[in-house]
Amino acid sequence: MIMSDTKTLHLPIVIEQDEDDVYIVSCPMFKGCHSYGKTIDEALENIKEVIDICIEEDGETAEANRFVGFREIQIPYNLTST
Repeated sequence: MIMSDTKTLHLPIVIEQDEDDVYIVSCPMFKGCHSYGKTIDEALENIKEVIDICIEEDGETAEANRFVGFREIQIPYNLTST
């Protein structure tokens, strides 16, 4: 029987859309781990490649950021000019 050392990581991904309708994706577990795509699916496939690179460069002992959570806050602002 062949044993595999493959692990499955469950990583948070932040998805944003810029003014050109491009999807920007980031994995906050790794510093500088960002990518983009014309669709969400394309962006997610691209971030998987970037995550693989982050893991390859840093190895298993990589110090990943600890993802705490996502919060939305309200900031009041005045739309009228003075």
